Amino acid sequence: MDVLDLLKRSGGPVTRSGLVRDLGKLGVAEGDIVMFHTRMSALGYVAGGAPTVIDALRDAVGAEGTLMVTCGWNDAPPYAFTDWPADWQAAVRAEHPAYDPQVSEADHSNGRLPEALRRRPGAVRSRHPDVSFAALGPAAHSLMDDHPWDDPHGPGSPLARLAARGGRVLLLGAPLDTLTLLHHAEALAEAPGKRFVDYEQPITVDGERVWRRFHDIDSENGAFDYTPVVPEGQDAFEVIARDMLAAGHGRRGRVGAATSHLFEAADVVTFGVDWIESRLANP
Repeated sequence: MDVLDLLKRSGGPVTRSGLVRDLGKLGVAEGDIVMFHTRMSALGYVAGGAPTVIDALRDAVGAEGTLMVTCGWNDAPPYAFTDWPADWQAAVRAEHPAYDPQVSEADHSNGRLPEALRRRPGAVRSRHPDVSFAALGPAAHSLMDDHPWDDPHGPGSPLARLAARGGRVLLLGAPLDTLTLLHHAEALAEAPGKRFVDYEQPITVDGERVWRRFHDIDSENGAFDYTPVVPEGQDAFEVIARDMLAAGHGRRGRVGAATSHLFEAADVVTFGVDWIESRLANP
């Protein structure tokens, strides 16, 4: 989409002050802890791009507020590399760099904002290579420190801490299926057929690169088989989020040119667990 198309979508340039105003109308307030997901193109033409969006979010939550994003690791070795020919595996094991929270790029599929936020002075990124998050603000360390190596979406994870601390989730033009916090609901839900993955990635321990084995829900292909309860062609997270909105949870408004949503993190987790357990117990 070119600049003219973006300008037409937003009716002119989207500015930092305009974003702050729109965020306030949606309900973002000073002191909030906000995990955000953004689709930049949905906002329209943002004067200054990703840095402007981050600055506006920081203005909206104020000096006592904290921003959080999901990062991942763009250059992580694929789970399936252990099925490669032996010499290919050996080459990866010998020379693949270890995950470094300071320099390893955020997964590009998460958009521009996570990488931009994790590079900000004072930002803190969690230690988990595959499921890393980053935060900026007074609560950053309490959210990010000692991210559990195994079950990194579950208890004690940054997602769990976000909900426990009364945090919120902002979908800034991002579709409902990007509601990453629902992975925490999947990790907690007690329903039949939960799927897990085990994989290896290199990290640094006491100054040395080591390969560590990790265990987690299958967040890539789905922690559960939702096909019996989700219409064909629809994403389970989108369906859960729509049902949540229909039940009166969350707020909807316009930020820039984008339809955006604001949810209470604890509501997302509670509703998500109940939805999964009730639907999948009797599909």
